[in-house]
Amino acid sequence: MKTIDAAALELGKYDEIIDVRAPIEFAEDHLPGAINLPVLSDEERVIVGTIYKQESVFEARKIGASFVSANLSRYLAGELRDRPGGYKPLIYCWRGGQRSRSMATVFTEVGWPVTLLEGGYKAFRNRVLSDLRELPRRFTYRVLAGLTGTGKTKILKDLEGRGEQVLDLEGLANHQGSLLGEPEGGQNMSQKHFESRLWHALSGFDPARPVWTEAESSKIGQVFCPKSLLHMLRASIRIEVEVPMQDRVAYLHANYSGWEQRRDVLMGKLKWLNRRHGQAEIDTWSELADAGHWQELVQRLLEVHYDPAYRSALEKNSLGPSRTIQAGALLGDGCSQAAEILLTMDFGLLAPILEDR
Repeated sequence: MKTIDAAALELGKYDEIIDVRAPIEFAEDHLPGAINLPVLSDEERVIVGTIYKQESVFEARKIGASFVSANLSRYLAGELRDRPGGYKPLIYCWRGGQRSRSMATVFTEVGWPVTLLEGGYKAFRNRVLSDLRELPRRFTYRVLAGLTGTGKTKILKDLEGRGEQVLDLEGLANHQGSLLGEPEGGQNMSQKHFESRLWHALSGFDPARPVWTEAESSKIGQVFCPKSLLHMLRASIRIEVEVPMQDRVAYLHANYSGWEQRRDVLMGKLKWLNRRHGQAEIDTWSELADAGHWQELVQRLLEVHYDPAYRSALEKNSLGPSRTIQAGALLGDGCSQAAEILLTMDFGLLAPILEDR
C-alpha cells in the first residue's frame, strides 16, 4: 500500500475516498467527496474505548478486531461488491492509525492499489487551516451586493451556468443567509465542514480568472467566514444590484412561501427582533401573518428591518469601489439580463483596495 502526505494530496486522483471513522466523526467533517465506511460504529467505538480504559488493552484490541472484521466483511459483500480490480481508493481515519490500516491491509490482499493518508483527517484539517490563511488572497473577486431580495444568488447561479467561477458562500454554509434562511434539510453546517468545503471550492479556481461571489457578513448561519477571505471580499470590487420594491417583494414571497404553512415557526424567528424593533412591531407582523397578508408582511420586514440593517452594515464594512446595475422582474428574465450586463462591464478602472493584502 502507498501513503501520501496531506500537503501533496490531490483528491481527484482517486476512484473513491473512504473515511473509516465513526459516523459521529464523519458528520462533523470529512474530506470533500468522501464516503463513510466506519470500521467501528459509534456504539462499537464506545465499547472498545471503555474496555481499553477499564479492563485491558489486549481485550480492547481483541473485541475491536472482531468488530472491524465483521464490518469489513459486510462492506466487501455489500457497498464494495461491484468495485473492479483496478479500484484505487484513498483511505483515512483520525490520525492514520489502526482503523485505516486495518481496511487498507484487507484491500491490499484483495488486490486493490490502496493509498493511505498519512496523519489521517487531523493532517488534512491542518492543511485546510493553513491554506485558508493564504488561499483567498490568490484571487480577484467581484462581489454582488444589494438589499435583501435583489436576486443576488439567482444572478450568481446564472453566471455559473455560463461557465464563470462562482463562490456560493451561502450554499457552502448550507444556509440562505438571512434571519429567515434555514439550513437545507434542517441541518446546520459545522464550522470545520464549512471550512473544508470552502477550501475545496477555492482550490478548484483559476487565479487568472475572476471569482464572482455575494457580499456576506462575518457569520453565515451558524458558521464564520475566515478573516482572510472576509478581508478580500470587503476590499474587492463591489456591484450593487438594485431592484424595485414590488419586484423584491414578489421574489421573496415566491422563494419563502413555505413560511405560510409554518406560521408559528416564522413568528418564533421574528420574536428574536423584539429588542431591536419593540413588541408593537412584532405584533403588527403577527397580525399580518394571521390575516394572510404575506406580501404586505414581506414589504414591512424589508422596510423596517432588512433594508436599514443592510445600509448600516454597508457603512461599517464596505471598503472597495462599486458599480450599480438594475435587475427588475426577478421572477422573469431580470437575473439573466443582469448576468449578461455584468459580463460586459469594464472593471478596469475600478481597482480593489488591497494595500493590506
